[in-house]
Amino acid sequence: MSDLSNLPDGLDALEVRLRQDLAWLELPAKSWVPPRVIDGQPVVDVVIIGAGMAGLVASGMLKRLGVANHLVLDKAPAGQEGPWVTFARMRTLRSPKQLTGPAMGLPALTFRAYYEARYGREAWIGLDRAPREIWMEYLVWYRKVLELPVRNGVTVDAILPREDGMLDVVCSQDAPVETMVARHVVLATGRDGLGGPFVPAIAAAIDRKFWAHTADDIDFAGLRGKRIGVVGAGASAMDNAATALEAGAARLDMFVRRRELPRINKFTGIGSQGVVHGFAGLPDEWKWRFLNYAMGQRTPPPRPSVLRVSSFPQAHLHLESPISGLEQEGDHVVITTPKGRHLVDFLIFGTGFKIDLSNRPELAAFDPHIRLWRDRFPVPAGMPNAELEGSPDLGEAFELLEKEPGSCPTLAKIHCFNFPATLSHGKLTGDIPAISEGADRLARGIVRSLFVADRETHFENLQAFDTPELLGDEWADDDTKEPSELSSERT
Repeated sequence: MSDLSNLPDGLDALEVRLRQDLAWLELPAKSWVPPRVIDGQPVVDVVIIGAGMAGLVASGMLKRLGVANHLVLDKAPAGQEGPWVTFARMRTLRSPKQLTGPAMGLPALTFRAYYEARYGREAWIGLDRAPREIWMEYLVWYRKVLELPVRNGVTVDAILPREDGMLDVVCSQDAPVETMVARHVVLATGRDGLGGPFVPAIAAAIDRKFWAHTADDIDFAGLRGKRIGVVGAGASAMDNAATALEAGAARLDMFVRRRELPRINKFTGIGSQGVVHGFAGLPDEWKWRFLNYAMGQRTPPPRPSVLRVSSFPQAHLHLESPISGLEQEGDHVVITTPKGRHLVDFLIFGTGFKIDLSNRPELAAFDPHIRLWRDRFPVPAGMPNAELEGSPDLGEAFELLEKEPGSCPTLAKIHCFNFPATLSHGKLTGDIPAISEGADRLARGIVRSLFVADRETHFENLQAFDTPELLGDEWADDDTKEPSELSSERT
């Protein structure tokens, strides 16, 4: 984890203010979930898989609502969770700096408050967008000040249903295997949370040493002096192209299927609290219509990312150039497009991600039971969309639903708080703007489920509660007095 011990005094003052705000709001709420023990092992009420932004704010919301008995697991070392300092290669976030993101409605928990505390208000005024490394430092601080229960270096190997309706979470950390018993599991696993990177089938024509996906760990220093090809023109494609050029690539060719780069970010243009809170209430055909249209228009790469690439004279853009062939010739690759042939030494696929449950071994026990949209929703005429068809069909608290009702009731204890939830709930799980609203919806749904499941215990507690507020000596009953006493009172 990043060292926070040498940060400016302004951050200390901010933390004092945050503690005061939490105290005035009586947060976090007192712990209220009755503890459970099975075979001598304490049961964890909620296990969150992933300690990136979504996992942290989910943890913060659960703690806020009094679900103290939860854990956040992440396979990455502390301070390297999520994409920000690993495979994200942009200079700054694309989101406007003022978005409150995971702050959960607390001004002292915002990125702005953190940045001003560290660098001052003038620096904030002069800031365009958040540098990704500082955003990661903010998330490290967020975790620290909220005292979130994160365990790093833990890989979740399997989630298994139990006969008692709970879940076994099989984990490994430095070889030893541990099985936790959990009542709920939250998949806060990011953009590829129900699948993995998408690479077109044509990549199989060349040796793996000749290509990488933008989500891979790429040795950019090793690309110095080489000819690099990039497939795609989204944000990650541009950022990887720029990183290769800055590392000294001799030539870079970017291959794009479209006639021109997309220019308008459609969903940003209609962003509002109406979209945040109303999308989940749309009829299914309208959810499909919104997302199919927005996906068809594509999201443009940020202007600074494009300028970062186009500033290099050795960078070349090829529009209307889908790749129709890949061949190995000695120590290079020949790329064929409708416009010609190009020689590259290494190829980077900026082709996004796919939903593919076969890529998630931890969900293998549930895979046959998970209901996808294509399992119950007829695709509207003229609007086929493989990504939407493969999206999970989710309940009100982001819970997975059964393909066949009654076949796997435990499935409802697994919550999909990652990008593939978009078709069911809107953009609440993968982007900064509405992540707090998404976490609030998730946490309230889990709280409801936990309370209902423990209703007998809560009713017993209601019956057993016997702390009096009145002691019986506050006011006497007139009807217990003698008539002579009442007569004297009237006199």
